[in-house]
Amino acid sequence: MFYRPEAGHGLPHNPLNAIIAPRPIGWISSRGEAGDNLGPYSFFNAIAYAPPQVMFSSVSAKADRNGTKDSVAQIAQSGVFCVNIPSAAQAEAVNASSAPMPAGVSEFKACGIAMAECQTIDCPRVADAPAALECRMTRILRLAGPSNWLVLGVVVGVHLRDDCVLDGRFDLRAAGWLARMGYRDYAAVHELFEMERPE
Repeated sequence: MFYRPEAGHGLPHNPLNAIIAPRPIGWISSRGEAGDNLGPYSFFNAIAYAPPQVMFSSVSAKADRNGTKDSVAQIAQSGVFCVNIPSAAQAEAVNASSAPMPAGVSEFKACGIAMAECQTIDCPRVADAPAALECRMTRILRLAGPSNWLVLGVVVGVHLRDDCVLDGRFDLRAAGWLARMGYRDYAAVHELFEMERPE
């Protein structure tokens, strides 16, 4: 099978997300003029070590946010955000926080998600997330398409939950890394294997 995206794929559902999977989930928290916000983004990843940098992209819009979503609008205001890394045990909370709530409604409160304050930036974080990355936004770029935005940030603070550090490594095998697959599918990663890079 071959198709050109502009011509359509002819399948009942778009296969693109299923092709590029699994994808880590950045559970993005922000604070803006409207209040605190929390939402999951599976177009998310780390992009550099020194200084440590991350990215996420937002690919739709809300009627009350003028061509984008709450996260991008609030980060544009504040210049900061936090990437919370959820475990598989938090899948229901992650999904609940993806609901299209009006601007100004806190997903922390609406979904019963415990909140804590970041230490280096004025931003909330998920209190019991296995890890959280406090970030200063460096750029917001408009991508092709009407509501596609790329947010880039430098990591300025890192939280690791004590029970997720085993033998000097960040390890979520017990709780499971939560990953986004295609369609409505998610994965819980509990098994790892090692390979040495060739010299």
